[in-house]
Amino acid sequence: MILRYAKLARHPAVFKSMTGLSTAEFDTLAEDLVPTLLAAVAARRNRPLRDRAPGGGHPFELEHRDQLLLTVVWLRHYPIAAVLGYLFGVSECTALRAIARALPVLEAAGRDTMRMPDPGRLRRRKLADLLADTPELALIVDSFEQPIERPKDRTRADGFYSGKKKRHTLKVQVAVDEETGRFVEVSGSFPGPTADIRVLEGSGLLGRLPKGVGVIGDLAYVGSEKLSPGVAAAAPRRKPRGKPRPEEDIAYNKEFSRRRVKVEHSIGRLRRFKAVTEVDRHHQRDHAGRVKAVAGLVNRQLRYGAAC
Repeated sequence: MILRYAKLARHPAVFKSMTGLSTAEFDTLAEDLVPTLLAAVAARRNRPLRDRAPGGGHPFELEHRDQLLLTVVWLRHYPIAAVLGYLFGVSECTALRAIARALPVLEAAGRDTMRMPDPGRLRRRKLADLLADTPELALIVDSFEQPIERPKDRTRADGFYSGKKKRHTLKVQVAVDEETGRFVEVSGSFPGPTADIRVLEGSGLLGRLPKGVGVIGDLAYVGSEKLSPGVAAAAPRRKPRGKPRPEEDIAYNKEFSRRRVKVEHSIGRLRRFKAVTEVDRHHQRDHAGRVKAVAGLVNRQLRYGAAC
């Protein structure tokens, strides 16, 4: 059966498995983004140097809703273009053109879902006494790595080899809202060996935080409070060298982990989309853009209380 929205929507369980979204969530997505796709098509057809008159040329084989569907399926399962074209009953080139049209729209929509927390809002729970010295309102930051094809140049390849993953990778930092778990920031892509604290510094996130909002991270972010004076930052307590870990530090780290676990859940939802999990086949082109597109889809799921 050729995949089309009209047919796939009749099978909600299959639709959710193929896209990661319920039919209602996808309908809302399409309602928001199809007008943007139409505007982009109109702008392309009316560009000054175009030889054909508007409306000229063969009509595109996929409806705009199906172009979105194809791109979301690609992000979720990351098949090669030949397989994707076969599933949708179109050529490989048509599948690639659909992705080229819809992916920038999804990336922009993903950025639009990202909002910094409001420093004036009240917290929903009381802060544990153990964490009194950490920011009361904070973004939780963490990073993940995606494998890439080994660069042919040896020197360049060495710069992307991650000792942690034992392969060549790209690293992306994400920041999530502590209250909702929704993504509020996705950094650019960095070589896999880059230390998390250097990624935080290079992303410029600390300089964009609203007044009264801090950041918390894992042990990789120890010392982040020194990067931007005036911005509250916190990380777990390290074990003293050559000494047993104090009982109060064990209790502190346990409470701290409970506070920052939301970023692990959010990254887990993000990485169910294979376009940001499997080996990147696009030679690192617009890697962070794909991550932002997927982050926007996850944010939509969290907005409606659905699990990916």
